[in-house]
Amino acid sequence: MNKEIGKSAMVKEGTSEKKLTGSGVSRTRYIAVVGMLSAISYVLMFLEFPLPMLIPEFVKMDFSDLPALIAAFSLGPVAGVLVGLIKNLLHLFNTHSGGVGELANFMLCASFVWTAGMIYKFKKNRKTAIAAVFFSAVVMALISVPINYFITYPVYQNFMPIEAIIAMYQKINPSVNGLLECLVVFNMPFTLGKALASAIITIFVYKPLSPVIKGFDRN
Repeated sequence: MNKEIGKSAMVKEGTSEKKLTGSGVSRTRYIAVVGMLSAISYVLMFLEFPLPMLIPEFVKMDFSDLPALIAAFSLGPVAGVLVGLIKNLLHLFNTHSGGVGELANFMLCASFVWTAGMIYKFKKNRKTAIAAVFFSAVVMALISVPINYFITYPVYQNFMPIEAIIAMYQKINPSVNGLLECLVVFNMPFTLGKALASAIITIFVYKPLSPVIKGFDRN
C-alpha cells in the first residue's frame, strides 16, 4: 500500500515538473539539456570564419544559433532564448566590444528562435517546422538592420571611423553609399543566409535528436 502511494506521488511530482517546463520533460532534464546546448552554442561561437567575397571580414559566419533553435523546437521557445542568453553571458569573458556585440547577438538569436519556437509549438510537424524556420530567418534578417545601425556599429565607430567601415563595404560593391545602405545590401542578406544555414541543418538533425533530448520520456 505504502509503495503504491509512494509511486503515485513520484508520478504526480514528475507530471508537475513537466507542467512547469511546458515541454513534456522533467525539470531536471530541462535544465541539463539547456545547459548542454548552451555549452555547445558557446563553443560554436569560436568556430567563426569570414566570407570576404560577400561581406567585410570583421563580420563572420558561425553556427552558434543552431543549438538554440534545437532547444526551441524540443523544449519550447523559452529554452531557445535561454540558450542564446547563456552563450552570450559566457562569451562576455572573451568580449572585445564591451558586451555590445553580445547584446546584439542575443537580440538577433532571441528573435530567431523565439519566433520559430512559437510557430512550431502550435503544430509540431515537419511542414510547420520548415515554415517556422524560414519565416523566423526573415524576421532575424529584418531586425538585424536596426540592431546593427543603432547598437552595434555606433560602438564600432569608437575603434574605426565610419568612413573607413563604409570603405570596406565599397571594396566589394563600390556603388553602396552610407551605413544604412551597406547594412541593407550586405548585412541583411548575410544574416538571412546565416539563419537559413542553421535552419536547414536543424530540419535534418532535429528528428533523430529529439528522443535523445527528451530522454524517451513517456510519462
